[in-house]
Amino acid sequence: MMGEYIIYYRDRIVGGIYDDRLLVKPTKSAVSYMTTATYELPYEGEKEMLLVENVDSREYLAGLFNAMYDELPVHKANNKKKSFNNLYTFQ
Repeated sequence: MMGEYIIYYRDRIVGGIYDDRLLVKPTKSAVSYMTTATYELPYEGEKEMLLVENVDSREYLAGLFNAMYDELPVHKANNKKKSFNNLYTFQ
């Protein structure tokens, strides 16, 4: 996976760029937003993701990422950070 890029939206992973293709996680909202989307493998051995073909439209991508947001898991590093902040109180 070296040389590929992970795409974050508001601290959550929505997908990535793999071999010059934008692929996003196949959440229910992404599938319904992208009615003609096709599934592709980012690389061998990985789960299928949705191919985003309309990459030149900022409005389309913002709408897609907004639709997906509530279904995306919170990034693990953020969980550790939040739990650390909750453990210690500085006065």
